[in-house]
Amino acid sequence: MGMSKEAEEKISQLQLLEQNMQAFLMQKQQLQIQLSEIESALDELKDTKKAYKIVANIMVESKREDLESDLKNKKEMVDLRIKNFEKQEEKIREKIQKIQKEVLGVMKE
Repeated sequence: MGMSKEAEEKISQLQLLEQNMQAFLMQKQQLQIQLSEIESALDELKDTKKAYKIVANIMVESKREDLESDLKNKKEMVDLRIKNFEKQEEKIREKIQKIQKEVLGVMKE
């Protein structure tokens, strides 16, 4: 017994969404790593008197306060991007669940 065309379409939609979700999760993981590195750098800045910034592969002495401000801005931006990813991730999960139910419904018929 073969699957109906509708079931096949739903399954291929589901596979595409799951592939998108995997790519999405990898991007989110990269952002979380970046966030962790920023937080670590901020912690290190608290305990140092001299601070350096890398500019075009050169380490340049910089004001600790300026670096701290830059890092806090980057942290804010990364936090915001992660929250956006989480919202989109939730939408994709909902779509996946909806299509899974539809596929099961079509296959029972």
